[in-house]
Amino acid sequence: MHDHADNARGRNRRRLALVLGLTSVYLLVEVAAGFLTHSLALLADAGHMLTDVAGLALAWIAMRFSERPATPERTYGFHRVEILAALANAVVLIGIAVLVLVEAVERLRNPPAVASGPMLVVAIAGLAVNLAGVAILHGGHRDSLNMKGAYFEVLSDALTSVGVIVASLVMLTTGWYYADPILSAAIGLFILPRTWKLLQEAVGVLLEGTPANVNLAAVREALLAVPGVAAVHDLHVWTVTSGMNALSTHVVLCAGGRHDPVLDGIRRRLAEGFEIHHVTVQVEGSGCPDEETHA
Repeated sequence: MHDHADNARGRNRRRLALVLGLTSVYLLVEVAAGFLTHSLALLADAGHMLTDVAGLALAWIAMRFSERPATPERTYGFHRVEILAALANAVVLIGIAVLVLVEAVERLRNPPAVASGPMLVVAIAGLAVNLAGVAILHGGHRDSLNMKGAYFEVLSDALTSVGVIVASLVMLTTGWYYADPILSAAIGLFILPRTWKLLQEAVGVLLEGTPANVNLAAVREALLAVPGVAAVHDLHVWTVTSGMNALSTHVVLCAGGRHDPVLDGIRRRLAEGFEIHHVTVQVEGSGCPDEETHA
């Protein structure tokens, strides 16, 4: 289990590094093109790209931190840094979407003239870079919230590039400058709900809520079905980081129930049925008082 997670984390770190390199190079090209063509639109998009580069760098740094070993002060290591990075990326993306919507409303009132030709060329190059980034990260975006946040960063860039291409073509052929704010608003509205879901997932992990893929009632039934278990209380399941769920509980033995077989049966059932491998179980005799049940 740990070897598989470590291998996936290593692959994802290399994917992030590659996408970060590609995006950084394109950022420099876009800034240079913006100054050479005197295009404010390209410079504004470069500012958006800068936030994405920062988000990808944060995701990569978080992944490096999460590989550090546990210490007496941090017994779970630095795994939660990945969740904090996902939270930061979600907040940044929501902020970008809101800013895009505000700017789109302002431009609808008074759409400025845009240098559509250079804007089109650079947007096409940007789309190629972003599509490459989406393809690279697609294989790992389901492995962790951190990777999902980075994936959404690049995906939002790709959508922005498509919008810029369409808008530049419309403006280049018709001179209708309203195309820019209308498509920008559509992109902002597309980004918001997906990013909001990422934010909810990250906050849920930090609040140690029950993982969405774990049915707590089914876990309780599985524990009660273990031979020798009479009752279950103080049952908690939470996520340390993406792909790493933990559980703690108290179980009461039946009369004649034996500690070691019960404990072995619980661990085996949780691993096979729910992929929960970090388990803490307090086994109590049938004479122990029943305590408050939290779940």
